[in-house]
Amino acid sequence: MTRFKADLLLLLTALIWGTAFVAQKLGNAKVGPYLFVSGRFALSALLLMPLAYWEARRGRDLRRRDWALSGVIGLTLCAGSTMQQVGLTSTTVTNAGFITTVYIALVPFVAWAILRTALRPLVLVAVIVSLSGAWLLAYHGESAQLNMGDLLVFASAFLYALHIVLVSIFLKVTHRPFFLSLLQYSVTAVIAGAIGFAVESANRQAAQDALPTILYAGLLSGGVGYTLQIVAQRYTPATEAALIMSLESVFAALAAAVVLGERLTQLAAVGCALILLGVVLVEIVPVLVRGRSVNGQIDEMPPIGAAPLD
Repeated sequence: MTRFKADLLLLLTALIWGTAFVAQKLGNAKVGPYLFVSGRFALSALLLMPLAYWEARRGRDLRRRDWALSGVIGLTLCAGSTMQQVGLTSTTVTNAGFITTVYIALVPFVAWAILRTALRPLVLVAVIVSLSGAWLLAYHGESAQLNMGDLLVFASAFLYALHIVLVSIFLKVTHRPFFLSLLQYSVTAVIAGAIGFAVESANRQAAQDALPTILYAGLLSGGVGYTLQIVAQRYTPATEAALIMSLESVFAALAAAVVLGERLTQLAAVGCALILLGVVLVEIVPVLVRGRSVNGQIDEMPPIGAAPLD
């Protein structure tokens, strides 16, 4: 596969993930957020089960600590996805899409907190820029207009950043991506389902009405999108891949405008631009700096940031 084709696959992944926000919003109108999350990730797990089985026949046996770490990763994904879904009950698709993108700027900061990796000043600048954009987008610059949905989506962005760092730790010692995907999807489906059946009301008609959105989020976003990412990232560096997939926020805004009639205010549009600027600072500048010459030698700086797994 050529680099160009890989980039197109990543762009398609961003399109799928971005438009999935609309499906999540519409699904909330039919069933509760926990049951929606449970349904979508149950479908994703079923879709990836054959790939995980194929991988298991060719991979080494998992150790106890591999199972423990993968379980923690599953809990992190469960918390992040349910927070995002609950947040969508009281915020817009556009807000949720752009606020979620903040996780890319947060990944290096979380990696520093856990792994003590070098945290360059550029990362702090990018985080400040992205957070300022999220504030303008969600609150239009007025602290009195706090929205619980926006806060929950923002909290989910932190969890997604943590999720990416934990996934990178797992894959460095155990190259079993499909196993990890299957397990984290299964953990999320079971826990979210248990909570949903305990606190939410559901009936057959509601489930049928929500089925198209659950299918879209579960099969396309969770199953197809993740698989495309895995295939494409073999040919596109993680830094560039993360930047391409961050366009999911743009696709979310476009889909929300077309399907739901959402519109951005001027301040909100500035906020969106700042969020994307923060992402670009994290992902592109290190690539440019990496090629600089120091005393006649090339300074190979590792890329800051990571591509999303979910």
